[in-house]
Amino acid sequence: MDLLELRNQLDEIDEQIVRLYERRMDVCRHVAEYKIDSGKKVFDRQREQEKLTKVRSLTHNDFNGQGVTELFEQIMSMSRKLQYQMLEAHGSQGKLPFIGVDDLETHRARVVFQGAEGAYSQAAMVKYFGDAVNSFHVDTFRDAMSAIDEGSADFAVLPIENSTAGIVNEIYDLLVEFENYIVGEQIIKIEHCLLGVPGAQIPDIRTVYSHPQSLMQSARFLADYSWQQISMQNNAFAAKKVAEEQDKSQAAIASEYAGQVYGLEVLKKGVNHSGTNSTRFIIVTNQKIFRKDARKISICFEVAHESGSLYHMLSHFIYNNLNMTKIESRPIEGRNWEYRFFVDFEGNLADSAVKNALRGLRDEARNMKILGNY
Repeated sequence: MDLLELRNQLDEIDEQIVRLYERRMDVCRHVAEYKIDSGKKVFDRQREQEKLTKVRSLTHNDFNGQGVTELFEQIMSMSRKLQYQMLEAHGSQGKLPFIGVDDLETHRARVVFQGAEGAYSQAAMVKYFGDAVNSFHVDTFRDAMSAIDEGSADFAVLPIENSTAGIVNEIYDLLVEFENYIVGEQIIKIEHCLLGVPGAQIPDIRTVYSHPQSLMQSARFLADYSWQQISMQNNAFAAKKVAEEQDKSQAAIASEYAGQVYGLEVLKKGVNHSGTNSTRFIIVTNQKIFRKDARKISICFEVAHESGSLYHMLSHFIYNNLNMTKIESRPIEGRNWEYRFFVDFEGNLADSAVKNALRGLRDEARNMKILGNY
């Protein structure tokens, strides 16, 4: 048999596969109608496992068995997507527990940020809420989350990701622990400055204070000087210390904004060697709300510790034509080698495709949580 004849045979087989697939999906439509009427759940894990075992037993070797298993996992996945779409069309999806609003109620809102006066978090807060914002600051990220959880603040501003240092792990963990939700974001360019007391000059400096990460990011600049480098809790505290002690031999590496807050002079701008360093801050509240024009959704979920489980979760984005923009993982406390996944994707909670994907994820994942739409 020549190659052309073999290809013709494959074409005939493929045509039969397509016809049988469409026939199978027609039957699935009837299954969906039954489930709509009866209120039965779309995803039946036990039924699917029994089906996979049965079709695998029909093959004649392990290689074909594995291939058929993967093929039917995809076929059954498409069947579920069809059923979720039909549930949405019949209004049987149920409502998500989030309320769409035209605007956030920021007038007279009380806002909390972590760190001292002059921190980058404060700069992000002012950029988002305006100069007249009613705010206070706390020492830790947990304190900020607790403040909005208990109602002493309406919003919190928290750093979640830096373009060079990566994600802020603690924030991800706190988003899972607290019933607080992301409603906005603000990106701030990070430009570290060498700050000194009025009248000081670079030759006067003997000691420099800053957060360890900022010292590291400014290593190229600092390598030209034999200054003592002392780590501080954050950059704003470093600026505050220099301002309080009024010693010309001391300097802080912090933002220009911190210099303005504490009355320090900029001795050198842009001492960090990365000109593209930015931090993304999230705006968090304890209400389940989202702006009606929001275009990004953040969720987290857990999956079974078995082959293909994450792939099946991500397929809900693929088959609903949703663009996933980010995925991160964090270890689950008390469960060795198991992870919780955090996903950002484009969409609005009012979109039918988003509702469809979230319904599938909720049915098939473990502990899926919507972290916010913003």
